[in-house]
Amino acid sequence: MSHSDSDSTLIGRVIDIQSGRLFATLFPSEAGFPSTKTLGDETLPIGQLATLVEIKDRAGQILAEVARSYEEAVGSRNVKSDTDAAAPRQVTVRERRLELTALGEINAAGKLEPGVSRYPLIGATVHVIPSMRLAELLARHTQVALELGRLSVRPTLKATLEPTALFGRHLAILGQSGAGKSWTLSSLLQRVVKTMPHSHIILLDLHGEYGWKQADGTTAGIFPPGTARYLDAQELEIPYWLLTYSELVDLFVDRADNNATLQIAFLRETVYALRKQSNQHAGIDRLSVDSPVYFSIEELYQRFKKANEEKLEFGKVKGPLFGAFDDFLVRFLSLYNDGRYDFFMHPRKNNTSARLEDLLRDFVGLGEPKRQVTVIDLSPVPVDLRPVISAQIGRLAYEFNYWNPRRHEFPLLLVCEEAHQYIPRESDTRFVGTRRSMERIAKEGRKYGVTLCIVSQRPTELSETVLAQCGNYLCLRISNADDQEYVRRLLPEGAKNLADRLASLRRGEVLAVGDAALLPTRIQVDLPDPPPASSDAPFSRSWMNGPDDLDVADIIDRWWRQVR
Repeated sequence: MSHSDSDSTLIGRVIDIQSGRLFATLFPSEAGFPSTKTLGDETLPIGQLATLVEIKDRAGQILAEVARSYEEAVGSRNVKSDTDAAAPRQVTVRERRLELTALGEINAAGKLEPGVSRYPLIGATVHVIPSMRLAELLARHTQVALELGRLSVRPTLKATLEPTALFGRHLAILGQSGAGKSWTLSSLLQRVVKTMPHSHIILLDLHGEYGWKQADGTTAGIFPPGTARYLDAQELEIPYWLLTYSELVDLFVDRADNNATLQIAFLRETVYALRKQSNQHAGIDRLSVDSPVYFSIEELYQRFKKANEEKLEFGKVKGPLFGAFDDFLVRFLSLYNDGRYDFFMHPRKNNTSARLEDLLRDFVGLGEPKRQVTVIDLSPVPVDLRPVISAQIGRLAYEFNYWNPRRHEFPLLLVCEEAHQYIPRESDTRFVGTRRSMERIAKEGRKYGVTLCIVSQRPTELSETVLAQCGNYLCLRISNADDQEYVRRLLPEGAKNLADRLASLRRGEVLAVGDAALLPTRIQVDLPDPPPASSDAPFSRSWMNGPDDLDVADIIDRWWRQVR
């Protein structure tokens, strides 16, 4: 940059420096303190909150952000009075000052490096940054860049994220209801699918927002034609025999029951014996209690029932387990006889170990037809079974790549919508197995090419283990003070002050923090096309011209049959 360019961008100088913060005074013009500066064909604001400035001295340059703007009285001076030349007027001299947060250094090659090792000296000059210069600073040489939207501080510039850094470490999308989480996720995934034709994504859709039935019976969704497969979780039919031992315990045993330890021990023994017995012909020499092989659930019930009713010595003496399994059997039968659980407890097609291959192929997008994205709609699944099914899907994705020799050529992204519902922070005994399997993916998944994208409106209710493992955060508006504080603790040191802005973000505006964004950046996300089906009920319109009557018999029939 030539000397004259430097002069044209100059707005002030540094007068005070203290631990990561710099204070600058602005140069006034004849008419007072200007609020903008025109360079060529663009007008840049001076001193506006969150705008970026460049600070230069002989030894180098740094990039900083305006954190505060204020005026201070620094003394007074005499001014000749118009009416009485002999009696001068006293006026207060004010200075306009900026408090700046240092974000990164500009190296000799003119590229930005996050973090600051050397601070400028007193007297360093402060400059506004023309858009072309800012674009150069923020550019990164990557194979492919994901364009997510526009920079909020400079809407003329595109905001890009680096995909390897974004998906190579887990990603969390956090924000309150209505802030635009589904919108952001849709826009991001649409961009991924378009720019990377061999991406592999499994999306857990809890509310049927990302795929929907059309009038002609076909399914459409947010992804371009031919890129996604929309599966109904009930039709996908994830059977009970895929559950690990600890997940079976979660499902069938009430840990508060006095006989819970007996039930847990007997369940382990029985499941192991049944898995071995049902698969002895398959020639698998080493099976464990967790091996995903078929066993008969009816046989499991019969063994519990027999032990529970056993009497010895011609009926005179009760067996050692007599009556210990009463609660277990009641709980088991209530699930077994509930029609909503049929796809899980009475699988029609997935009822042999050999079916696992087709199920996994459907899952990771290698079924017929092959697709980049598998959207699994969990909305038809009973609410209390969703955590178990979600954990199954997560665990199957993890196990698939854990045993896959070509895992690094076939990385998987598992997107968990409304993750607080099944990866809770509270040590709720119902979700022990579920939480454990998701936390395992969070801790070890990256090594095996499985990364998580966690989407949640209640970060305080999410498992801390999972959130702490995330390397990238896309934060939308969060007004709840507890959630704000929680997010502030998660953010890296330099981005802590950004948490104060979470409440002022607009709809669809995110704060991107982490490895994928060079600096903590505010981005106005591009509108997804098509948008997800997550619009809320239009109250005023419905209440002005809504229907006069409803088919209540049909509603009851759907409720009875549990079909939406």
